[in-house]
Amino acid sequence: MYYNPCMICSVICKIYTSIRLSSGKGPSVWDDYVHENRVKIKDNSNGDVAADSYHLWKEDIKITKELGLHFYRFSINWPRILPTGFSNKINKAGVKYYNELIDGLVSAGVEPVVTLYHWETPIIIHKLGGWTNPLIVKWFAHYARIVFSLFGDRVKTWITINEANVQCDYFYNSGIFITAKEDVFAPFLCNKHILMAHAHAYRIYEKEFKPKYGGSVSLANNFLWLDPYISNHEELAELGREHAIGRYSHPIYSKKGGWPPLLEKVLLEYSLKQGYKESRLPTFTKQEKEFVRGTADFYGVNYYTSNLIRPIKPGEDPGYFFITGVPELNAILVHPNNTWYGALDILPVYPLGLRRSLSWLKKSYGDIDILITECGFSTAGYDLKDYKRTNFYRDHLEQAIVNLVCTKLTLKILKEEGLRETQHITIRVWRKIDH
Repeated sequence: MYYNPCMICSVICKIYTSIRLSSGKGPSVWDDYVHENRVKIKDNSNGDVAADSYHLWKEDIKITKELGLHFYRFSINWPRILPTGFSNKINKAGVKYYNELIDGLVSAGVEPVVTLYHWETPIIIHKLGGWTNPLIVKWFAHYARIVFSLFGDRVKTWITINEANVQCDYFYNSGIFITAKEDVFAPFLCNKHILMAHAHAYRIYEKEFKPKYGGSVSLANNFLWLDPYISNHEELAELGREHAIGRYSHPIYSKKGGWPPLLEKVLLEYSLKQGYKESRLPTFTKQEKEFVRGTADFYGVNYYTSNLIRPIKPGEDPGYFFITGVPELNAILVHPNNTWYGALDILPVYPLGLRRSLSWLKKSYGDIDILITECGFSTAGYDLKDYKRTNFYRDHLEQAIVNLVCTKLTLKILKEEGLRETQHITIRVWRKIDH
């Protein structure tokens, strides 16, 4: 294996527009949260003005071009386009901003990679139940169709949902941020509804826009790799992977669709033992399975960290998934040995997990193209001698043989990992602007 420093020429950026409620933008759940919970933010700020890309987008493009970057990923803010959250009103100022940004990127020879949803739920829809309300599926589909119609002629790579498991599992299980804690039904209702919303957006693009523009659509999954704590915990580790990754992948990428079969069985048994009459994991109908299956043109991976998994010991509290444990599997999550950390102690640096993740995807779903939509290292402060971040990327890239193909970075994983040499795995690095 070798490290090709040319990878630095092909990073991806995610931008924050900020400017709360400016130029016709409607409120999102985050707008309300940061104003009502300022004590939970380190410096008591409110995010009204952050990176300010809404006004500084020309400078962002200039820097992007000077760095020689090939891609620029950004998220559309749902209520900036639809202030009410619904299709009855389109904000012309928001459309103008994104048109100018996209046109500027294309003129600079930089490919825009656009995410439809990065947790910015319109506040009205949030108050109606957000992702636990099945009606959000069609509301998101209406939003997606409008965005595709506005920008689809220039945007060729689309991400529908960014990190569905953070929205569904982390937010609802922890109750720390934008949703109230409800760890019984909400994570699983959200799980199904977010997959259905993605599938509707994909089918709309497939039927109405792909014939004209030929773009590609997927979603980006936050990939928490799980290794067994000791070797005889491998069955638990595989079940944990299906719980962490398979719930957001198997319905789309498997040949039969639906939930991972063993996990579906385990969650049903767990629910019945709790006294419920049916599984807390809602079922897919036959029609829904067929509708969702195959709704991705590549696999989007956001990789930051890995954990070890082991059975719970008597008296232990598993806490909540996906930080401390997996209650439904009676399991505890432990950080791997010989790891190191950035600013966040929940993200142990474990480069080997990236390689094992790619191998698992191949074994589970076959020869799918993989786009590493995020991969990054947490820091605090402004140390320009950023050796730890450099080491982070070096160590992760040493898990793969890196080749440049045309203007895109393609990783060709070693043959023993089972990936065919022609399988494209494009890696895009988080990020130009500080989070």
